[in-house]
Amino acid sequence: MGLRVEACTVRKPAASGMVGAAQEAEDARTFGVIQAARNPLRLIRAHLAMMRRGRWLSALSLAWKTRPPGLKALIWQAFYFLEAGILADHARARGVTHLHNHFGDASGTLTMVAAHMAGLPFSITLHGPDIFFAPRHWRLDVKIARAAFVACISHFCRSQAMLFSDEADWGRLRIVHCGIRPALYPASRGGGGHVVFVGRLDPVKGVPLLLEAFAAVKARHPEARLTVAGDGRIRSRLEARARALGLEVAFPGYLDEGQVAELLAEADMLVLPSFAEGLPVVLMEALAARVPVIATQVAGVSELVRDGVSGLIVAPGDVAGLAVAMDRLLSDPDLRARMGAAGRAKVEAEHDIQAEAAWLAELFAGRGQGLRPEPRLPETHGPEPRLPQTQPGGQRPGEPS
Repeated sequence: MGLRVEACTVRKPAASGMVGAAQEAEDARTFGVIQAARNPLRLIRAHLAMMRRGRWLSALSLAWKTRPPGLKALIWQAFYFLEAGILADHARARGVTHLHNHFGDASGTLTMVAAHMAGLPFSITLHGPDIFFAPRHWRLDVKIARAAFVACISHFCRSQAMLFSDEADWGRLRIVHCGIRPALYPASRGGGGHVVFVGRLDPVKGVPLLLEAFAAVKARHPEARLTVAGDGRIRSRLEARARALGLEVAFPGYLDEGQVAELLAEADMLVLPSFAEGLPVVLMEALAARVPVIATQVAGVSELVRDGVSGLIVAPGDVAGLAVAMDRLLSDPDLRARMGAAGRAKVEAEHDIQAEAAWLAELFAGRGQGLRPEPRLPETHGPEPRLPQTQPGGQRPGEPS
């Protein structure tokens, strides 16, 4: 889109957390705020530079007013303020004209204060669900009120942001979908009863329930096989549970984007039994590969996966429901094909990263100010009626409601 991006991170990940050349290259070009702040001279120089700009005291006041309650939180807020000076100085030195932050919690606080120090506009992408567990602790209302705009990844995400902000600021909440490159995902060949999960191996993903449900399904579909792709702190526990259930489950570990595409090209379905999500990119990847998905009714998932059309939605925590859904898809290849085609069309229409990047660029440039398109009622036997356009904000021009 012609924009120069200066990537920054509050905390650099450990070298052991880098997986593959792409991540290593991105890490090398990313500025580490805490890493720089550990140099006392760098820290002092940065804050002196901000003092000379005349906004340091008002930034300190902003940090004080938005601190969470308690002594421990006050200490952390002091650290965020010191780190904000580093980020503000770096941004000014690199000629940055806009600060954008992913997530609205601690790094959102740091970004808001740094932007004020540096005299720059800022924006935030809200993914959820974590930020909505403690919105008042993180003063989400203040961040939304002060931001140039807030990118919400789904209608559900936007509704939660509306709940915790002033009605006068709702126009700042704009939906910007996460996106993928659909061309990277060839149509799945499937046909072998291959069930896959892709994600971090963390309790929130509900994988133990998937193992339980798959064990029940295996009795009716002995040809079925399960791959659990990803890594995380409960991997060894999941491997032990699979053995205890008498299952031969493949655990290939972390997969990069290309490897996920290869896995999906051999899959018959993707199952994501999460307890909490934002709007999972892996569901977009599966739908792009024409793989039907089984997912739980959490957050904005049902905005992406239409139950009975591009996949099946089950209640979170419902092992029996997962088993029934897997059995249904394993038993009906025609249904899988129809759902796969519908899923691909959905992703191409609403989650193409090229289109989402263009919309985000419009927002950065201050041009994303159009009204929400007119909503339409379902087609009837006469001319299609229209509802009057009443509410501003929220969507890109031309986006279907």
